[in-house]
Amino acid sequence: MRIRKSVAGTTDKVEMQMTPMIDIVFQLLVFFVMSFKIVEVEGDFNVKMPAAAPSEGPPTETFPITVRLEADAQGKLAGIRVGGKGLASFQALHLEIRSLLGDDRGPGSFAESAEVELDVDYNLKYEYVVHAITAISGYIDEQGNIVKLIEKLKFAPPKKPPS
Repeated sequence: MRIRKSVAGTTDKVEMQMTPMIDIVFQLLVFFVMSFKIVEVEGDFNVKMPAAAPSEGPPTETFPITVRLEADAQGKLAGIRVGGKGLASFQALHLEIRSLLGDDRGPGSFAESAEVELDVDYNLKYEYVVHAITAISGYIDEQGNIVKLIEKLKFAPPKKPPS
């Protein structure tokens, strides 16, 4: 390969082509601006206001509402009980929880501090437990708003059936 020598007195000047570089920079800028999505803040903001004075109303001490799910030998749901009261379906469970909590949903209300304890038979299929949690946790009202019912949930220790 032969290297040419430049003629004396003439210098080969290498110029950088700025136009393609600026085009690429603007294309990247447009790409990032167009693909940027502003996400709304998700979640619920529980505002804790200071208590003004004790008022008459539901008791402040809460006890867990016990929901018992009974299973048959095949692991299917045999019965639902809330505090000893038998219920026929998960819809009835939902309505019972709503009636126990009432309509007050503000800070300091009974609904805010209410707790449910799920006492589930050892061999009950998991899908029924999920249906029960769905029935007690909340619902969507007519306007499309999410209404929370129970936020505190605990499980009773599992008991193995007698062999």
